[in-house]
Amino acid sequence: MSSQNTHTKAFLSTGIPGLDNILGGGLTKDRLYLLEGDPGAGKTTMALQFLVEGAAQGETVLYITLAENEVELRAVAEAHGFSMEGVNVHEVIPEESLLDPGEQYTVLHPSEVELGETNSLILGMIEKLNPSRVVLDSLSELQLLSGSALRYRRHVLALKQYFARRACTALLLDDKTAVRGDQQVRSIAHGVISLQHIDSEYGAERRIIRVLKYRGLAFRRGPHDYAIVTGGIVAYPRIVAAETRELIKRGQAYSGIPQFDELLGGGIEEGSSTLISGPPGTGKSSLAVQFVKAATDRGQRASMFLFEESINTLLNRCHGIGIDLSGPYDSGLLTIHQIDPAEMSPGEFSHAVCRVADGGAKVVVIDSLNGYLNAMPEARFLNTHLHEVLTYLGQRGVVTFIVGVQQGIVGAMTTGIDISYMADNVLILRYFEARGTVQKAISVFKKRGSAHETTLRQFSITKNGLQVGPVLDNFEGILTGTPRVLDVKQEQTLDE
Repeated sequence: MSSQNTHTKAFLSTGIPGLDNILGGGLTKDRLYLLEGDPGAGKTTMALQFLVEGAAQGETVLYITLAENEVELRAVAEAHGFSMEGVNVHEVIPEESLLDPGEQYTVLHPSEVELGETNSLILGMIEKLNPSRVVLDSLSELQLLSGSALRYRRHVLALKQYFARRACTALLLDDKTAVRGDQQVRSIAHGVISLQHIDSEYGAERRIIRVLKYRGLAFRRGPHDYAIVTGGIVAYPRIVAAETRELIKRGQAYSGIPQFDELLGGGIEEGSSTLISGPPGTGKSSLAVQFVKAATDRGQRASMFLFEESINTLLNRCHGIGIDLSGPYDSGLLTIHQIDPAEMSPGEFSHAVCRVADGGAKVVVIDSLNGYLNAMPEARFLNTHLHEVLTYLGQRGVVTFIVGVQQGIVGAMTTGIDISYMADNVLILRYFEARGTVQKAISVFKKRGSAHETTLRQFSITKNGLQVGPVLDNFEGILTGTPRVLDVKQEQTLDE
């Protein structure tokens, strides 16, 4: 019999990289853990991944089931593509004969007999296989068989000592369906992992994982998103940008339009975030695309996240204004992600964006901020999620563009969310009426990295690309949407 591990940081992988990250490395060996969650939260899938990982490392592993039979468990594993080779499954399920009235207990309470029988079956298989990883599914059955809170607690304590003496890492599953919602096992377990799924009024429910307790180790506290996909559980640890802060001198990224770069004071600083704001149709997305095209022309990688527009529409629209994105898209320099509304959690989106930065992308476009908010209407603290993402990207020298659509056409504009305080740069596009035509103006309202022009310039979208024209110095009141032309005397007065 092996002796119990005495080192806190002797870890076993759960088979879920994101969960290992949340736990600070994995599960400490030879300890007892509680995995709790409502039915359908993914406990069985997570437990199977834990055992499949152990079997892949050459360990002896055992799944003890008190509810589902072996056929059902192997069907779940097959649906996810898990190899169950080396995973032992032991059923401790009441026989069909229990349905026979003649087999019912008349003198003794069922718990007096069945708990002992269940224990014998569980311990007998453990003695036979001597596994290093065990999953017990589920505690609700043991709790009901125990009959009382005292007996249940003592039973779990005895199991904990038994597993520890045999140098075995045990994962106990609790579906929280027993008659008592007590905290017995939470107080006994070395660590507690909770799975929740929160219903949404529309679209997929949001799934959240929390580590409620982990003795002797620092872990990522708070809620983290996770998903159940074909292939198992995928956890998305909450982004903490402060963990990767560094001081590095940054250069500038250019748009490829000399007049626009002049307006920007030379270009956009690497590692900065830029909000492009304006009413619909002013060219916000096209302006962001211009930076994407300039980056790919330099041989740099870029990535776009689209909430409203389809990939096909984007490529065709850009082709119509003289910006070819098909070439860099086909070559792999440009990746475009079509986000399905109400199907992605904030954590999953944050990881998708950060992953492209880790993959070498130097320009990232989120189009649009409004789509981001509408796609995740049930989530709170989206501002905080976005702030962490922007900080993470900035620390990797990524130039980030966020498209924000303002409500209204001319005059006063409103927006559903204000992130101008967290963006390093703010570009404003506006319509204005002049000489019987609707024209566009562009200006830089904020820029943290360097000095910039404070002028308003004419902006237009042509079949040959974007054009930034001269300073609109013969107008005043452009931002109101209905400017008036200045006469020569007024111009001289302003110059003085």
